[in-house]
Amino acid sequence: MQALQDFFSEKMHFYSGRRQNICKCHFFSVILPRNIPNMSARKKNKSYRLPVSIVSVVACLVAILSYVYSSVMPGRTQAESTSSAPVAAAAAIDTGTPATDATADIRYELPQVTDSRSQQIIEHLAYTVSYNHDWHLPNWVAYELTHHEVGGDNSRSDKFLPDPLVDGDPVVSKDYSRSGYDRGHMAPAGDMKWSDQAMRESFYMTNMCPQNHNNNAGDWKDLEELVRDLATAYGNVYVCCGPIVTDASHTIGDVRKIVVPQSFYKVLLRKKNDGRWTAIGFVMNNAPANRPLMTYMLPVDEVEQMTHIDFFCQLPDSVQASVEADYTVADWTVKQ
Repeated sequence: MQALQDFFSEKMHFYSGRRQNICKCHFFSVILPRNIPNMSARKKNKSYRLPVSIVSVVACLVAILSYVYSSVMPGRTQAESTSSAPVAAAAAIDTGTPATDATADIRYELPQVTDSRSQQIIEHLAYTVSYNHDWHLPNWVAYELTHHEVGGDNSRSDKFLPDPLVDGDPVVSKDYSRSGYDRGHMAPAGDMKWSDQAMRESFYMTNMCPQNHNNNAGDWKDLEELVRDLATAYGNVYVCCGPIVTDASHTIGDVRKIVVPQSFYKVLLRKKNDGRWTAIGFVMNNAPANRPLMTYMLPVDEVEQMTHIDFFCQLPDSVQASVEADYTVADWTVKQ
């Protein structure tokens, strides 16, 4: 319509040079010849009829409109047919969010329990926990750790709290008092320095297990530090860890009988620079030890057999089978 208006605007300018009378219509101007009688004359002669010249003018206008339509509308149609291209291009414009592939939102760290044990899935800011109401322990705790998160500077909380999202009667810090065991983090506080909330929630009792102090402050801590080094070196790492219970008879606590695990596991997954996945497992007894981390390494398949948990099940079946069948030590070492 703008093109039509521009066209007739030019025509009006041309005809005004010839002193023709102009009658404005609703959308554009119709040019009338000078020999049309004025309005007073028309009022005096109600039987007035338009002269033949009017018909000629209308015919000319129809011809002009046909020409304009045929010349303008094809261009408009072409513009409309390509109008989706700028929209698509706009969608691809960098808005400050890093470009991601189609698998960016897949939670590779989340496993599936393969037996009928108790579990309540609880989501917190930095980690997800499968909580076992019978054991009063996590079945597993899973999270992704990135190199950005490793660089946080929030102070350690050290305030152990009952998890407000637990159904029923939650474990409290006092349940561990004088038990001889640490309140051992599964998702460590050292991985949560990037957020006050993440740090605070890492001290929820659903993230704790009764852990031998020597193990908690020794080899298990060394493994936690290795995970942070891996995330720093390779960008990110997917982590799932928890207790292994083979005998639920050993418990602590007077009110809530918290099962003491026989050992702990941690499985890791990351994508290498060539785009291929690699995974590894670690299993440590819940007892004093001081050994190289290499001595705790296992294929993820073996950890699955011990725990009855299916790890990294979000991967394609063929990829999962390949990465869990074995491990490559070099993929899990960091050059200092």
